[in-house]
Amino acid sequence: MGDSEADKLENYLAEKAKQDHEKEQESEPLSAYDACVLKESAQIHELIAEARKGTGY
Repeated sequence: MGDSEADKLENYLAEKAKQDHEKEQESEPLSAYDACVLKESAQIHELIAEARKGTGY
C-alpha cells in the first residue's frame, strides 16, 4: 500500500480542519489567512481525490 502517507496526510488535514472549524464557532470570523489556508486545503483534497481516481484507488 504505497499511498499510506497520502492517507495519513489526508486524515491529518481533515482532523485539523475539523478542529479549526470547532474553534471558529467560539471565536471571530475567519481571518484572510485562515480563509486562504482552508481554500488551499480543499484544493489539495480535490487533487488527492483526482490522483486516486487516476491510479485506480
